[in-house]
Amino acid sequence: MSDLNATFLQAVADSKQLPERPDNMTLLKIYALYKQATEGDASGDRPGMTDFVGRAKWDAWKTLAGTATDAAQQQYIDLIESLKD
Repeated sequence: MSDLNATFLQAVADSKQLPERPDNMTLLKIYALYKQATEGDASGDRPGMTDFVGRAKWDAWKTLAGTATDAAQQQYIDLIESLKD
């Protein structure tokens, strides 16, 4: 396992222990970076108009299309670190 991957996995664990709950936009960013880092570009159909949460998550993930796994992992790590302080 690479150092980046190990650090990413630690950041995922740390994200569950943040001192306070991030705002919704930050939560969407965390979700999108996690999905991009673990699954790559968004796939499947965009959720329908009545699925507000699913649609917002999918849209946030879709904005990261083309971002490399390593880059997404590093951005995720940096974001979680900034929220721990």
